[in-house]
Amino acid sequence: MTTDRDFLTLPATGANSLSVRASAFIAADPATRRAIELVERVAPSDATVLVVGETGTGKEIIARHLHALSARAGATFAAVNCGAFPESLVESELFGHEAGSFTGAQGSRPGWFEAADHGTLFLDEIGDLPLMVQVKMLRVLQEREVVRVGSRKPIKVDVRLVAATNVDLDAAVAAGRFRADLFYRFKVMTIHLPPLRERRGDILPLADHFLARYARRLNVQREFSDGAEAALLAYPWPGNIRELENVIHRAVLVAREREIQSDDLVLPLATAAVTAGAAPAHAPHAPSEAPKASLTDRLEAVLDEILEDGNPQLLDWFIAHIVRRSYSHAGGSQVQAAKLLGISRNIYRTLMKRSGLLTGDGRVGRVVRQLPEETVNS
Repeated sequence: MTTDRDFLTLPATGANSLSVRASAFIAADPATRRAIELVERVAPSDATVLVVGETGTGKEIIARHLHALSARAGATFAAVNCGAFPESLVESELFGHEAGSFTGAQGSRPGWFEAADHGTLFLDEIGDLPLMVQVKMLRVLQEREVVRVGSRKPIKVDVRLVAATNVDLDAAVAAGRFRADLFYRFKVMTIHLPPLRERRGDILPLADHFLARYARRLNVQREFSDGAEAALLAYPWPGNIRELENVIHRAVLVAREREIQSDDLVLPLATAAVTAGAAPAHAPHAPSEAPKASLTDRLEAVLDEILEDGNPQLLDWFIAHIVRRSYSHAGGSQVQAAKLLGISRNIYRTLMKRSGLLTGDGRVGRVVRQLPEETVNS
């Protein structure tokens, strides 16, 4: 049953406050509190900060908190995902361009560094920056000026830079994918944000927060059963806070009664863990049940059923759905999705294009190959 819990939420301060989403960063676990304390010590300075953590752990919220507690709080906070742009457009997006500098550049346009002048620029997934752009980025940090694509005139900028990554930049430097000199520029101050599975004290307070938010939006009364809380604590949360929010939102929508049960959460891994007797901390003792079929057995049974239908495009269908599900599971990060599948980002993008999930201009589409109707319904 849901009870009042001891936790700390990040305060909304300054003109660029943390907003509704930022209040979802709740520090109840000691590991999270240590990270927040470091943020608050660093925030008043102009030092470049590198935030390291998995997708969905709240790296942008940390960047917003740094901005809100700094002397730049009244100026612009700009957030840019370096992996969201086609490689050919990254330089233009960051540094701007002049009219006619490339096909389609019909007018001059400032980049994100100019847009964030006197404020804070948050660069997410900096590990995705192409090497040529890294060279120009290094000069911007050294000289505090940008040169737009197609121009030779430097433009002074005053920007506090906060960068984030979910990849091992030390390994990227060793492999020659990331410049060592730029890495050290970013690494003036590093804040490690643990994944949710390593700060389990945050799980139930966060779940309470999301429960209250979505119950209020839907004008319903909801609370967690003891079994639901046990399931939440047992689950490893590979998608971190973002996944937790989505799970709670869905549970609020589908629950038929005021008390949300573990089945409303749709967490098969957590259910299997509790059933097997690996009860999480604070979870009540569950009665023993007959063991369920293993994940491998269930998967093989489904595969046998599908293979019997003899679809000639079955492999393409599997690839498309694996790519789509991994992309969704990784919260829209191609880098993280590729890591989940154990392949490189380039190979992952190739599979996305093959499956119709990535258009020629680099935008993510929604096309997924379907099995014939009789196979889907079998």
